Amino acid sequence: MMDGTRTPADAPVLILLGPPGAGKGTQARMLVERFGYIQLSTGDMLRAAVAAGTPAGLEAKAVMEAGGLVSDRTVLTVLGDRLAQPDCAGGLIFDGFPRTVAQAEALDALLAARGREVDAAISLEVDDARMVVRISGRFTCAACGEGYHDDFKPTAKPGTCDACGGTEMKRRADDTPKTVMARLDAYHRQTGPLIDFYDRRGVLKRVDAMGDIDVIGAALAKVAGPIPA
Repeated sequence: MMDGTRTPADAPVLILLGPPGAGKGTQARMLVERFGYIQLSTGDMLRAAVAAGTPAGLEAKAVMEAGGLVSDRTVLTVLGDRLAQPDCAGGLIFDGFPRTVAQAEALDALLAARGREVDAAISLEVDDARMVVRISGRFTCAACGEGYHDDFKPTAKPGTCDACGGTEMKRRADDTPKTVMARLDAYHRQTGPLIDFYDRRGVLKRVDAMGDIDVIGAALAKVAGPIPA
């Protein structure tokens, strides 16, 4: 891992795009470990803001407790607060944000105010039919959340988490072929305009996400590494 002294001049701002089950979380963690980047997830940032009791966090808490969706304005306020923290001067990976062109344009403004811009929007490309098989076989450790798959990433010892030694595993109830196809269709409809947006900007990168995890990681590292001085 890098020592955290990287400057914005050579620290990229990356957006990781991909449908449910494409491996965004796994690949983001690998980039964090390899290059020392900061992974920014809107869910994590909102939970941290709620826990910290910030004005935006309190607003988000009220909305979430009422079962509503947190507004773009609140999310962007939380994101702006996070970007102001010292560790965000290094490489950044946005995971799960932006989801719309409007959010992408707002993110551009936040970054520009800090003298930065999106260096690459990386689309993890998948085959929908094969994704159904991939998703239906995945499970996680109930204790630490480490992800596994029956075929592609089994635990070294059956029923025991490699990361923490936990023995309770869980599967999502909605990981069925019908619901997976519906989620994939929704992703393509929602993300299509965003893919076009970054393609027109000349920063879209496509990575085949249907192979071995380490092979995908190596391909991703080639387009996600620090910017040459």
